[in-house]
Amino acid sequence: MCGKPPHNDVDAPFCSRGCKDRDLLKWLGGGYAIPGPPADTDGLDSDESAS
Repeated sequence: MCGKPPHNDVDAPFCSRGCKDRDLLKWLGGGYAIPGPPADTDGLDSDESAS
């Protein structure tokens, strides 16, 4: 996130727990997206898709 090198293996590839947490929050907030067509959400809640 900040461009600094990792300080330890625990937080790698991030420099600190703070950068690691900010990256997670960006994912959870929709800040990152994988390009592609919209997902087809029809039937995701039905029992038929559980097989």
